[in-house]
Amino acid sequence: MPAVKVAAVQCSLHWQDPKANRQQLAGQIAALSGQDLIVLPEMFTTGFSMDSAAVAEPAGGESLNWLKQQAVLSGAALCGSVAVTEQGRYYNRLYFVTPEGQYFQYDKKHLFRMAGEHDAYQAGTDRVIVPWRGLRFCLQICYDLRFPVFSRNRNDYDVLIYVANWPAPRRLAWRTLLAARAIENQCYVIGCNRIGSDGNGVEYSGDSLLLDYLGQSLVDGADRAAVLAAELDGAALQQFKDKFPAYLDADGFELTTRR
Repeated sequence: MPAVKVAAVQCSLHWQDPKANRQQLAGQIAALSGQDLIVLPEMFTTGFSMDSAAVAEPAGGESLNWLKQQAVLSGAALCGSVAVTEQGRYYNRLYFVTPEGQYFQYDKKHLFRMAGEHDAYQAGTDRVIVPWRGLRFCLQICYDLRFPVFSRNRNDYDVLIYVANWPAPRRLAWRTLLAARAIENQCYVIGCNRIGSDGNGVEYSGDSLLLDYLGQSLVDGADRAAVLAAELDGAALQQFKDKFPAYLDADGFELTTRR
């Protein structure tokens, strides 16, 4: 298993302004080199807007094309979520796009009802795991972090990715649960959050983290604009799991989707 270089971009976002956000992020991505994967925050084109009819773009639209372009220019896979519309429904959709033009998509399963997300968007149903440069990445979005059964590692992934707009008042929960997911799933965790405030006056503290399989911080974004970069060592992860194979004693379960 190889070492994979990853970077998470922690930044403020322009409210409901996709063009400004794509321009800002293009500059930050251009400044990076040698990465295998670059992770952007949740709804990186608009901020966490519940005005889905106004902000959603067609599936396969401009932001997906932009991600494809940035992946080619950077030589890295790009990962981030946007609001999309498809067949009359709206989704908070996480794209994972490779430089070869291949892409994967995950629709957020757990919608944040306290902000009305369950009324503005349609919930997804399926986990999505992406093989990339020798490691396997499980795609998750923000509120999914509070539901560990959905993200339980069945020895089918090596890295959990959480893209988020996670508010500052609940920063302790964010940091604690990211570490818990790493420990219980014996995996690396990438948690990419935003900073600043949005159009609803919600404040975000960042706290993006890259964690190892022991729940230890590799890089901590704190509360400032930052690009977090680290190398995820697949061989070290496998050695740890060989030495401490807790996953062999995990309980079996069947997951059903609540509708």
